[in-house]
Amino acid sequence: MTNRASRILRPLAAAPAPTARALFARRQAPAAGIPATKRTTRIMRAAAPLLLALALPAITSCSTLTGVTSPAAARDHAAPANGQAAAPMCRVSTCIALTFDGGPSAPTPKLLDVLKREKVPATFFLQGEGHTDTYPETVRRMAKEGHEIGNHTWSHKNLTELSPAEIRSEIEPVQRDIEKATGHAPTIMRPPGGATNDAVSETMKELGLSQILWSVTAKDYDTTDSALIKSRVLDQTERDGIILLHERYAGTIPAVEALIPELRARGYTFVTVSQLMSPATPEAGGVYRP
Repeated sequence: MTNRASRILRPLAAAPAPTARALFARRQAPAAGIPATKRTTRIMRAAAPLLLALALPAITSCSTLTGVTSPAAARDHAAPANGQAAAPMCRVSTCIALTFDGGPSAPTPKLLDVLKREKVPATFFLQGEGHTDTYPETVRRMAKEGHEIGNHTWSHKNLTELSPAEIRSEIEPVQRDIEKATGHAPTIMRPPGGATNDAVSETMKELGLSQILWSVTAKDYDTTDSALIKSRVLDQTERDGIILLHERYAGTIPAVEALIPELRARGYTFVTVSQLMSPATPEAGGVYRP
């Protein structure tokens, strides 16, 4: 390390790591746009590795997180189902999964229309309060049209800050709503903000739920610019990508309409999260991320 880099990094190393609450809040609210000077840019580039090291423990509430598995690793370690001779789709095809968080909401039927027209399966991680309890017919339609449904908690709290009993109170009402609407309770969930740790994983194991994170985010909560959302997704998408979007924001559904043909033209096949990992079945308590 150069002396100059040492001078830049020393005060950062001495600073306390950001709390999980702070990082979670930043995920929910867009940052103010402050143009960086050339000097600031050079500082941030030099500091990036240390900042990442400081941030990662905070995302998991300063606890350990073990057993994170990629879709490819899940597929590779799975035994063929029932003497299956042919390779599962995503061992051969270049697959990606579209996922939508925080619904259902008023715009969701329009998104379902787009997905039906384009014959694209998606995975929906549904929130409870004001969503599954308000739009049960939309939940029913999701299942009827072949989409995968997961749990995204009742009120979008940071699970790493809750007790096991409090985590259960965030998960179980949504399980009941979805089972009532569709006849089946979810086996997958997404922790709000991606905040999880081994304690959360243990509770998810008891509840029979695997945790699904993501590799692509358009940050569609901080813009209504559909072209920007499309560009952000295209720039990040690779094989086995899990794309995170929110259909309730105004720019998202028009972006999806433009993204589907573009991603297909690039050779991608759309699948649900569980199809992405087939022949593996996501394990309860496990954490999956490309």
